[in-house]
Amino acid sequence: MNTTQPYRSLPESTASRPAAVLADRRGAGDEYELVPLLHKRLRFLILVFIVFYGVTGVLMRVLYLQARDLTLDTWANAVILAALLGLLAVLSGRRRLPLRRLRAVEFVLFAVLAARLILRAYVLLLDLDHLDRVRAWIDTGDIVLAREHLFGLAHRLIANSAMVVVAYGVIVPNTWRRCAVVVAAFAAAPVVMWVVACAARGVPVSYWFTFGSSMAWWLLTQIAVMSVYGAYRIETSRQEAAEARRLGQYVLREKIGGGGMGEVYLADHVLLRRPCAIKLIRPERAGDPAMLERFEREVRATAKLTHPNTVQVFDYGHTPDGTFYYVMEHLSGLTLAELVRRDGPLPPARAVHFLRQLCGALGEAHAGGLIHRDIKPGNVIVCERGRVPDVAKLLDFGLVQTATATDDRITQPGAVMGTPAYLAPEQAAGEPVDARTDIYSLGALAYFLLTGRSPFEGRTGVRMIAAHLHEHPEPPGSFRPDLPPELEAVVLRCLAKRPAERFAGVAELDRALATAG
Repeated sequence: MNTTQPYRSLPESTASRPAAVLADRRGAGDEYELVPLLHKRLRFLILVFIVFYGVTGVLMRVLYLQARDLTLDTWANAVILAALLGLLAVLSGRRRLPLRRLRAVEFVLFAVLAARLILRAYVLLLDLDHLDRVRAWIDTGDIVLAREHLFGLAHRLIANSAMVVVAYGVIVPNTWRRCAVVVAAFAAAPVVMWVVACAARGVPVSYWFTFGSSMAWWLLTQIAVMSVYGAYRIETSRQEAAEARRLGQYVLREKIGGGGMGEVYLADHVLLRRPCAIKLIRPERAGDPAMLERFEREVRATAKLTHPNTVQVFDYGHTPDGTFYYVMEHLSGLTLAELVRRDGPLPPARAVHFLRQLCGALGEAHAGGLIHRDIKPGNVIVCERGRVPDVAKLLDFGLVQTATATDDRITQPGAVMGTPAYLAPEQAAGEPVDARTDIYSLGALAYFLLTGRSPFEGRTGVRMIAAHLHEHPEPPGSFRPDLPPELEAVVLRCLAKRPAERFAGVAELDRALATAG
């Protein structure tokens, strides 16, 4: 299986289905999913309000008034714009904020918006003379004008509050109860301001109550209620989607690798609260008994290995729907393929350092009668373990075979198993394999580390397989003049066509590397 993507540090049943839980109360492990979602949604909201208050609230008014006679409302928009830009700067850092700080940003954002709504209601109802005119019309008996004006004021207050109420309920991830509290506060604030302002300006109760109840109806029983319902439905949908990403005690986060055998996901153990990697068989292959048997053989074989340079397996199991999975340690780092792609060919000493670690891992596997059969740069991750850098970890025993078996019913006779660029001649010919097969692939890997290219770079799969069978690669020194001749000789001996001409075992290869490096 190709796992050339790095195992990234953060930040998809019970046992059968991949569930991410977004409510804050559901455990620290669920923060991995909530944090990036909340971060993304808050940034989106802040950008929307920056455009709203920056363009319509400040720029248009300044242009319209030609920077003269700017009102309190315009200055308030400028202050709000500055606060929003500050919040955007907080969310734009390279380091992602923890959940508690994101909730603090959310609180500040909506507190600023609430203050703006209250100020807007004050300007509309008390600072301007709208209610004074209404009272004057009532005193002169012009009841129709008074009611129409009151109705217009009420709807302007609704419009000012509706956008914030809907935005909070539909965009910010929350439980419906938490949403209900915040939305109720936003919806009630203009109603309270309405009552206070009308009473202060002496508008008769029968007038402001009639049209105030109209405003309360729209805010509290339609916009606010629908907003809370929207939050409830979104949360429910997230939970249902999350249930499709749960495997027993593990919650899948993101896909980090995949290939013909299966897929690898970054996951969290719910109780231990630690990241891990989970490999599971591809759904379209779940009905193939031979593929499932190979998958189970991989986990059984890997679980026996304890060498520090072999990926460690913690757990495995079946789901009720037939999905097979196993859990291994989470490795944060780059594969050798990515390392060479990023830094170019490695210094000989560093390449030998990695190769000797792999000799140790393969030594344990070979002693247990296991042949890897798929050694390649994408199946080795370089990471830091116990504060020790440049630790190589051998992955993916998906093509593992017992050393005593020439073949079995899982691997069909004549089938070519492995990666063409790193395939031993006997693998390419469909012949029996042994420990020296892995030594050939390890030599091809060494060739790649030292030159930045595979032994037969630039050929198609079929021609590459034919080259492994019948051609000798260019000496690595032709691409790397500074390569020590002793190390070049070790690599070329690993790449001998006949297994008998290679090193007899990885222990002998390790000694040769120690001398050559």
